[in-house]
Amino acid sequence: MFELTKDHEDFRQVVRQFAETEVAPHVEKWDAESYFPTELIPKMGELGLFGLVVPEEYGGAGMAEEGAFTYLCLAIEELGRVDQSIGITLSAGVGLGINPILTYGNDEQKQKWLPDLVAGNALAGFGLTEPDAGSDASGTRTKASLENGEWVVNGAKSFITNSGTDITSCVTVTARTGTRENGKPEISAIIVPSGTPGFTVEPAYRKLGWHISDTHGLTFENCRVPESNLLGGVGEGYKQFLKTLDDGRIAISALAVGLAQACLEQTTQYAKTRTAFGKPIGAYQGVSFQIADLQVMVEAARVLTYKAAWLKDEQEAGRRSMQEVKKAASIAKLYSTEAAVTATRIATQVFGGNGFMEEYPVARFYRDAKILEIGEGTSEVQRMLIARGLGLEG
Repeated sequence: MFELTKDHEDFRQVVRQFAETEVAPHVEKWDAESYFPTELIPKMGELGLFGLVVPEEYGGAGMAEEGAFTYLCLAIEELGRVDQSIGITLSAGVGLGINPILTYGNDEQKQKWLPDLVAGNALAGFGLTEPDAGSDASGTRTKASLENGEWVVNGAKSFITNSGTDITSCVTVTARTGTRENGKPEISAIIVPSGTPGFTVEPAYRKLGWHISDTHGLTFENCRVPESNLLGGVGEGYKQFLKTLDDGRIAISALAVGLAQACLEQTTQYAKTRTAFGKPIGAYQGVSFQIADLQVMVEAARVLTYKAAWLKDEQEAGRRSMQEVKKAASIAKLYSTEAAVTATRIATQVFGGNGFMEEYPVARFYRDAKILEIGEGTSEVQRMLIARGLGLEG
């Protein structure tokens, strides 16, 4: 059975110190200004955070035999404990930027893109969601046709993380490249370098939360890239992004654990120092019981998340099936993200009027939480997948 080792916990402390010294002092200002801290990314690269799942030959840590994905989740949790935007920057940078190229790219593509991504000199995005294709990703309308040795891409993508930073090097885009015999679309994945003519990064979204995270819509108008930019084979894009989303669900679970942990720590401290009617508010069961519930939610979410991460590492080592990972990922994602949303509501309530003030972190936590139930597959999609695993096809 899985458990976190001393090496895991030592690594957690390294990332926690980084988050508290390099991130925490700045997040209030960054959040207020919706500022993406480009200067932080190379520092994360120097710490090795972008290379945890990448072999040494491409600049990574070469930790595949040591449970690399669990280490990545620990890093995401600790960054997310301080700020969710920075946590998702790492999560998307690895899971959506690096992993598709690492998993499905040929050696030439890996050598071209991965070293800079691993070093934190560049970021990459993953263009899946569209204005009319979210949960139903098979409804992709973006098209790519092969003309004279080039893919010509036309369409639009929505809500794409790390797609418009000053150091974004490319976006992997899913597009319809034909129609299968059964009438369903043939979807392929194509690497589109930043700055390619016809590739436009739309203005940043005005978001409820994740103000520090970089998020844009993308449009493609007769955007031409070399035929060699195809990732994997023609028509393999649908299979590729399904696996990418499975991994991403575990990473989002870790991000949610970090948020719930932050709420627990903040409310516990506040309940010990804030007084009402002559006593600390934590002395009243109306408050203390809510914080006790937080403790239970954090522990349960963490166990589900790291069981899923462990299964992912075991599957990579050939000891567990992909189906086990899929099931555990959906369970962890559903519980952890809904627990995180509840945790921020409890934290805001415990803080009372102060919880509604932006100078207190719980206000930012409250804004940042909701997207966790939506990204990488909504709660409804997770329930559908879990039910399907029980033989309840519906």
